[in-house]
Amino acid sequence: MRVLYFGTYEQTYPRNAQVISALRQAGVDVVERHVSVWERSRDNWAGRWRHAGRLAWAEARLWWPAKEPFDVVIVGYPGHFDVPRARRIAGGRPLVFNPLVSLHETLVSDRGRFRQGSFAARVLAAVDRRALRLSDLVVADTEANADFLAEAGDIPRGRVKTVLVGAEERLFRPAWRPDNPFRALFVGKLIPLHGLETILEAARLDPELTIRVVGTGQLDRLMESRPPNVEWVEWVDYDRLPEEYWSAGCALGVFGTSDKAGRVIPNKAFQALASGTPLITADTRGARELLVDGESALLVPPGDPAALAAAIRRVSSDPALARELGAGGRESYERHASEEVLGARWRSLIEELL
Repeated sequence: MRVLYFGTYEQTYPRNAQVISALRQAGVDVVERHVSVWERSRDNWAGRWRHAGRLAWAEARLWWPAKEPFDVVIVGYPGHFDVPRARRIAGGRPLVFNPLVSLHETLVSDRGRFRQGSFAARVLAAVDRRALRLSDLVVADTEANADFLAEAGDIPRGRVKTVLVGAEERLFRPAWRPDNPFRALFVGKLIPLHGLETILEAARLDPELTIRVVGTGQLDRLMESRPPNVEWVEWVDYDRLPEEYWSAGCALGVFGTSDKAGRVIPNKAFQALASGTPLITADTRGARELLVDGESALLVPPGDPAALAAAIRRVSSDPALARELGAGGRESYERHASEEVLGARWRSLIEELL
């Protein structure tokens, strides 16, 4: 079986890299036809129309038929604009879309780049719908997100299946050995989804806590007035990111209160679980699809800095609990989100289409 992984997808983004790795581990031959658009910016959505010319040129380059034989096409994230080209390339062969997000929700509702009801917002909603409808199969990262994408595209729920995000096992493995003194670690783009305000307020509520934030993005301005017990590192090379998890006392997930935050399990959560690092994240429908409070993670109410501060204190003051959470999280990862498990899941979904 040969898969053509197609489009302007961000090659280094964990969802794409992990899917390709998991498929290959499952014995699937994956060939890539990729034109770079998004790799040159840390905050890919920040420039509004800045990428428009580059995207148009990339789509033109993707127009020609693929030279390699293949059985199915997968369009990776973010590939919403690529799906019409992929549909043409696929011909009568199956087309799978791995969107991860809705463009309209991400750029309008979540990040506020465009105003609700504006022309740009309507265009983004139309792009979402067309990409979802042209695909034979849409793969979401949680059941909650699958429900949302089916509604956004007005497509049958049966055409949307779920495969968890997972982590790249060439990097993230269980080697947790926390440094002393204890510090909580947040890794990720500084965007509203993640609940950065909640993390910073938790640090203000308890000056004894130490929180290390790794990342940059839309909400950098909030970090300029961060409390003194919050350390900010704007960039860490991706191959060195596992070291951050291995040395942290615990890892922080997402704490935003939006609908989207309630549906997702972010990359950082899987990376922590794979690393054996105790995880604290918001108690949401999405999180409950994988995690059990007190066993594989500590789950706290979204947007509640006092609850988050209490959870960090609890883990920092109870080494036995920290070890149990790390081991429980790793066990949940191996059972539900390892590359072996996800590769078999991806392969079975593709085989059903052939």
